[in-house]
Amino acid sequence: MSPHHALLQKLESLQRAGVQTLPKRAAFELPAVEEVYVAPAEPAHEYQPPVRPIVPVAEPAVTSPVRSNFSPAATTVAALPGSSANSLIQVPFPADLPDDLAARENLLTDLRTKVAACRLCNELACTRKQTVFGVGTARPRVVFFGEAPGADEDRMGEPFVGAAGQLLTKIIKACTWERSDVYIMNVLKCRPPGNRNPDPAETANCRPFFERQLEILRPEYIVCVGAVPAQALLETTLSVGKLRGKFYPYRGAKVVVTYHPSYLLRNPDAKRFVWEDMQMLLREMGIELPGKN
Repeated sequence: MSPHHALLQKLESLQRAGVQTLPKRAAFELPAVEEVYVAPAEPAHEYQPPVRPIVPVAEPAVTSPVRSNFSPAATTVAALPGSSANSLIQVPFPADLPDDLAARENLLTDLRTKVAACRLCNELACTRKQTVFGVGTARPRVVFFGEAPGADEDRMGEPFVGAAGQLLTKIIKACTWERSDVYIMNVLKCRPPGNRNPDPAETANCRPFFERQLEILRPEYIVCVGAVPAQALLETTLSVGKLRGKFYPYRGAKVVVTYHPSYLLRNPDAKRFVWEDMQMLLREMGIELPGKN
């Protein structure tokens, strides 16, 4: 018997018994049931390859930029052993300095005035006739960098005008240039008494001057003639014989080291080494000597 028929029979039975109405019951409610969350079954785990940590690739070391007005050289610039850890040789020349010739000349004139007023080296300031700043074009491809003025330079106020200067002029002309095509300067701007070598304190006092001078000139190449300028510029203790035959970096320029003309006057056989160094420089610059194929 279905539940529906059973209910009807029960109601008919109650009616025959005289029951006319049924009492009301409370609204039907489902019993409270605690809801339990059942997580769905996890799908079968799929293999995931291990994630490799991302390691940043070290950027290449920044090198001094090469000026855009000459071709990149095939010759390797040599690393310099024994350089000072605080050296500025790898810091490029300032790019925001004026580049036109007149502006450079004005900056050099201002610096010349400061050099003339310098008395940091008391002995040199008391014995000099005048300071010797530098001479040549204010926009050189090549700077010849010497040691210190001699007696003739102290008298005339121009670097390399004595016997050694005349030999330097011949070297410059053999490279197809005139003195006015290059710039000539020294480490010291005052003559050391007796033409002695500069002492370390004197070089340190003059360093801001020659470094600023080179900043204004911004040469492509610097030829250090002698051990004093080479050691001062590159901040090394190596000799000319150890340094020559290679290029070294200095603030975007390339440095050649060779013997001083005064050394050649005493040792004429060394002239062939200087000419080898100049030929290396000319090849680097893309300059072909007359009569050479």
